[in-house]
Amino acid sequence: MRARIRTARKAMVVAAVASLGAGLLAGCADDGGSGGSSGGSGGDSGGGKTTISVGLFGTMGFKEAGLYAEYEKLNPKIKIAENVVERNENYYPALLNHLTTNSGLLDVQAVEVANIAEVTATQADKLEDMSKVSGVDKSKWLPWKWEQATTKDGKTIGLGTDVGPMAICYRTDLFKQAGLPTDPAEVGKLWSGDWAKLVQVGERYKSKAPKGTFFMDSPGGLIQAILGSEEEKFYDSSGEVIYKTNPAVKTAFDLTAEAAKKGLVQSQTQFQPGWNSTIANNKFAAIACPPWMLGTIKGNAKPDAAGKWAVAVAPKGANWGGTFLTVPKSGKNVKEAQKFVTWLTAPEQQAKLFKVQASFPSAPSTYTMPEVTGATNEMTGDQKIGPIFAEAAKAAPVQVIGPKDQIIMQGLTDNGVILATKGKSAKEAWDSAVKTIDNKLDQ
Repeated sequence: MRARIRTARKAMVVAAVASLGAGLLAGCADDGGSGGSSGGSGGDSGGGKTTISVGLFGTMGFKEAGLYAEYEKLNPKIKIAENVVERNENYYPALLNHLTTNSGLLDVQAVEVANIAEVTATQADKLEDMSKVSGVDKSKWLPWKWEQATTKDGKTIGLGTDVGPMAICYRTDLFKQAGLPTDPAEVGKLWSGDWAKLVQVGERYKSKAPKGTFFMDSPGGLIQAILGSEEEKFYDSSGEVIYKTNPAVKTAFDLTAEAAKKGLVQSQTQFQPGWNSTIANNKFAAIACPPWMLGTIKGNAKPDAAGKWAVAVAPKGANWGGTFLTVPKSGKNVKEAQKFVTWLTAPEQQAKLFKVQASFPSAPSTYTMPEVTGATNEMTGDQKIGPIFAEAAKAAPVQVIGPKDQIIMQGLTDNGVILATKGKSAKEAWDSAVKTIDNKLDQ
């Protein structure tokens, strides 16, 4: 339901930490899914059990962290069935269609942060007000996270799960072979305060790079990270689309195109099969890395990669990611779904999820819990990664998020900077991105 005239595009814009942009989390299911119309359908699953159906995009880790099994043990009459679509760009259009028609919705539907403004502004009447549910206390969430899913009249249509404070993950073995430092503190100093310094480090890497490797994984990942550190990117606080006139966006685009032209980033689109294989085959040395990215790396890496990664502070405070769980009014098991979502997003479960899946909590009380302060990851060995991400979360800017952030970001990446890896000039790549984005905004 995209506006056809410019004034209608002025939709509710929320202040929040930087969005997930294209939201392309790697997942575990076929993209043939419908974004919530297949999989568990709710109702009685036999044996007197009630099945709560959950629609997700990507590997959110609830199942992998054992949270479904724990809830089922605590509630023997409940069974959890999830339906996962790998890419949010495939999941969300179908979800929006189901919300618009108020049909085909599962008991629980995830909404990515780049889409929460649109859902909150246009679909709130189809979703339960989670602020009214027993056990829900908004003080348990970061204030900006709670507000992202709250309407102007105070209805909160989703409870926050994770946020995505930014770091840079890198292969210590490849850095060493290229003559770069490998200690996280020393690595962070190389690019401290300036994304352009990161690109300069990439040039140093390239000069001595192990054969067949690139400095970074993709142009899309780089521009996501840079824009995640800006307070305003695609919309201003009044709701106007400003991506074409915002100098921060053009600067990020041009810096990424420069890195692409210099051969510092692979010609890959994130979370596609070809990109996945470059993780397995050790084809790049660094990646813009919110906590959830470690789960993606783990899911695609070969066993011998464990312990060879490390986490360093990003050039600037930034955020990439964040999700909400909503309960559609038309679900078959609304009350049970509300209870489940309340439990699943509680601080204790968020801490467990981070420990296993590296999804960073949106509940600040977890930041002093041992699950966070002492957190390590299989891919990063014995490095304590929790404090790095906690500091990154504090440094991330409060960012204006608009209803079509995902469309704009996807246009900048999949129809823009990727072209600079294929021989197009920065201007040609920009013009292609703008044409694609404006056509979609006007539909």
